[in-house]
Amino acid sequence: MKLTSQQIQQLYKFTRKHYVEHFDVQTELVDHLANGIEQIWQEQPNLSFEQARDISFKKFGVFGFMDVYGASQGALQKKYMNILWQHAKDWFRLPKVLATITFFYFFYTGLIKYGDMFALSVLGVVITFGLVKHIKLLRKVKKRQKENGKKWLLEDIIFKGLFLGGGMIGINLFNIINVSSPEVYNMYWAIFYAAIFTIMVVYVYISVVVLPKKAEELLIDNYPEYKLV
Repeated sequence: MKLTSQQIQQLYKFTRKHYVEHFDVQTELVDHLANGIEQIWQEQPNLSFEQARDISFKKFGVFGFMDVYGASQGALQKKYMNILWQHAKDWFRLPKVLATITFFYFFYTGLIKYGDMFALSVLGVVITFGLVKHIKLLRKVKKRQKENGKKWLLEDIIFKGLFLGGGMIGINLFNIINVSSPEVYNMYWAIFYAAIFTIMVVYVYISVVVLPKKAEELLIDNYPEYKLV
């Protein structure tokens, strides 16, 4: 016995009721539930749809859908980080490596001349730039999700998640500099922090400028049905 399209839609509602909000994860879970229900009906054809659904759901264990959701999130975050890393490597190859060297030299000379005030100013500018761009991206994705009624996990990772991680790194670095770094930087301190600032600038630029522009391409590549939305 096969499920009807109406029953499939009921399974989507069932996953939403169990706190799975992303359409791609819902689809994966609905597929698992549907296969489970059809196998149960082969053995117990007199069961109702709801009874077979509940039996199929129990197979997910004590934590329900959370294990599948966590696995999907981990896999997509790993995929996104690989994409981020591929773009980051471009900044250490010609011609972009020239810009990277320029950033490093600018930070190095600024630290040597102006010490902590320069370091804190750089962090403030980078974090503020990233935060403003991040807020704009959040507004954009929320508007799109409201228009079509679907959320995608990879989309949320691209537009929401990873800049926050970079922001936390920046805030922690801000505290370290404010508490422990020297007022006047010697060559070694300057090289160390100039390298960190350069990497941070590249990370923030890629995560809030480059990859969001490629978001649609990345999403269609991962979800062929996304282009139909």
